[in-house]
Amino acid sequence: MPVTFQILPERGLVYVRYQGFVKLADTAEVFARYTAHPDYAPGHKQLVDLGAVTGIESDFAKLLELQARKADAFLPVGLQTMLVYYAPTETSRRMAGMIRRSWSEVPWVVPVVAETEAAALEILGQRERRIADMLQTV
Repeated sequence: MPVTFQILPERGLVYVRYQGFVKLADTAEVFARYTAHPDYAPGHKQLVDLGAVTGIESDFAKLLELQARKADAFLPVGLQTMLVYYAPTETSRRMAGMIRRSWSEVPWVVPVVAETEAAALEILGQRERRIADMLQTV
């Protein structure tokens, strides 16, 4: 599966990792599994690792439809949801930019793009400077 997730409940954080060619159907499937997970809670901060992305399905209409379903899942408690996209490559930055634009009309979702692991983790208030180090502590 080109997209996986890991909930870190003690940190109020979800780590999402994309790799290879990204299809919106894969994202939709993983998001459904995330919202059905026993540790799911609205308001989780999310670290979305796009470092291993090699290509993306670029159907903006399908992306907007998917984001609308996600927005509904983030809304119930009225909390803001911070999404930090780690995007170190040109391909990953293009994907992050497309996703960030899709959130532009959703005020309770705060998308941020970071080009380094250290910056992404700092934005999320994590003490580690590398994602692998953070994942080893949970």
